[in-house]
Amino acid sequence: MNNFDLSIIILNYKTSNLIKYCILNLKKLKLSLKYEIIVVDNEPTTACQEMINKNFVDVKYVKAEKNRGFAAGNNLGIKKAQGKYLLIINPDIAIIDSAIEKMVNYLEEHPRVGIIGPKQLNAAGSLQYSCGVFPDWRLPFYRRTFLGKTPAGKKWLKNYLMMDWDHNQIKAVDWLFGACLLIRHEALTKVGLLDERFFLYLEDTDWCRRFWENDYQVVYFAQAEVIHYHRRSSAENTGLTGLFSRAGRIHLTSFIKYFLKYLGKPQPVKKLS
Repeated sequence: MNNFDLSIIILNYKTSNLIKYCILNLKKLKLSLKYEIIVVDNEPTTACQEMINKNFVDVKYVKAEKNRGFAAGNNLGIKKAQGKYLLIINPDIAIIDSAIEKMVNYLEEHPRVGIIGPKQLNAAGSLQYSCGVFPDWRLPFYRRTFLGKTPAGKKWLKNYLMMDWDHNQIKAVDWLFGACLLIRHEALTKVGLLDERFFLYLEDTDWCRRFWENDYQVVYFAQAEVIHYHRRSSAENTGLTGLFSRAGRIHLTSFIKYFLKYLGKPQPVKKLS
């Protein structure tokens, strides 16, 4: 039974201040929807819990036993959620105007769409590329090392990040970046939760792929906009050591798990009718 129209799930790991401003942003929107906010805390300290108790008595707080990553943390929130729709957002996301209502209305009007993501903007207003095509074996090399600056790498990345089409359009896509996703809750009975084998990275790609496999569409929804104060740490080192920074190693590990999971399996048929 859905007690809320919307469950908003925010995952914390050493971002208590960002969590605070994210919640304040959400409350200032004065959403027309009946909603709940769930904060899942992956941090070993009590800083986030103390901040929530002091400022937001109506926010549901869930403490992870230990930090098991993005997928496992968000799954804890999903299991507690009572909304018809689930909004998973990073703490460094700021919602613009009526973006949430627009996305919810779109899902209401398009029952075959299981998951959508808004247009993501940098703080200065420029576009962030937040959707892509399913990757192949070249991903970690072109995304995380100097090879991405070669002509072949630039061409591959342009295709991978879908840079060659107008991001002001609504479009069915292979997958969406996990920083801000709206999900049809009932679809998870078929699709399942986020795959907890992925500590960080590729869990969003895998999830979207499973939505397609279960006949749900994945849609980039340009009519809703958010600001993402994003710093992509896994790509800070792009020389020969790019794959061997901590974030780079985590990304590479996730890619190997993804590659092995789908090795020999055809890509899902994307039914758009």
